[in-house]
Amino acid sequence: MAVLLAGGAGYIGSHTAVELINSGYDVVVADNYSNSCPESIKRVEKITGKTIKTYEVDIRDSQAIEKIFVENDIDAVIHFAGLKAVGESVQKPVMYYRNNIDTTLSLLETMSKYNVKNIIFSSSATVYGEENPVPYFETMKRGVCTNPYGWTKAMMEQIFEDAAKADPELSVILLRYFNPIGAHESGMIGEDPHGIPNNLMPYVSQVAVGKRECLTIFGNDYPTADGTCTRDYIHVMDLAAGHVKAVDYIMNNNCVEIFNLGTGVPYSVTEIVQTFEKVNGIKVNHVYGARRDGDLAECYANADKAYEVLGWKTQRNLEDMCRDTWNWQKNNPEGYGR
Repeated sequence: MAVLLAGGAGYIGSHTAVELINSGYDVVVADNYSNSCPESIKRVEKITGKTIKTYEVDIRDSQAIEKIFVENDIDAVIHFAGLKAVGESVQKPVMYYRNNIDTTLSLLETMSKYNVKNIIFSSSATVYGEENPVPYFETMKRGVCTNPYGWTKAMMEQIFEDAAKADPELSVILLRYFNPIGAHESGMIGEDPHGIPNNLMPYVSQVAVGKRECLTIFGNDYPTADGTCTRDYIHVMDLAAGHVKAVDYIMNNNCVEIFNLGTGVPYSVTEIVQTFEKVNGIKVNHVYGARRDGDLAECYANADKAYEVLGWKTQRNLEDMCRDTWNWQKNNPEGYGR
């Protein structure tokens, strides 16, 4: 069975490719490398010993992606393609709406034309907004998002649900990620953001490797145990395994389902830094700064549904996440070297 990974050369897509191949699926990757690079797929091939059919293409371009569906017998699509920097989305909202929503519409139109009826969407905990209490359950209504990135995820979820209502044969799974960190245990693939990292863990590891001078922790006066924000951090390989379970499920069930993919355990920013230092025996220079607008004090999942329906649960702890992150970063101080 062939699974198309739209945006499959990125951080989560590349790790998911490894897990899918190791589970017996054929993988086809489509990516324009706007936030990734071909080297990640070359390394996935080395890890798995399999050659991956890859297309350099913009997912927004319906005519271009049509070639993929003509040349391959696609059974399911996982939609990773999209811009994902919260701060940038505030500065460039039109670009985010145009890019992220257009990728979704192009995929759905092309899937319909070629009678592909299974899609899994890379969504986000941001869709719960500010007003829902933690932990987040899939039954909660989508909330008021705090940035354009979050709104694109909420809008795309709605598009998928509406498309499935209009076409009862279309199966949709919306996977709401929490905070993926870590890397493949080989140290060959990991998170390699363009420019200054927008997420905590790559910034921590870049400070540790000497690429950045100091980490600023935004706010230490939140109503949490140590005053810093708490988040549900999940190892990227556990997240990747969740995608395999979702593919297994969607290939055997006509469905429209939402699943949280998280550990259900919140860790504070300070805990992340301290655990990284302890596990890896390295100092991470850090200071405390003012809060950032839009940051919630707490964000974590209830992931019971994913276990009950998909048979999925996380296998790795925070120490594993920190160890694997550093194993990737110390062996690849410049990432993929693009």
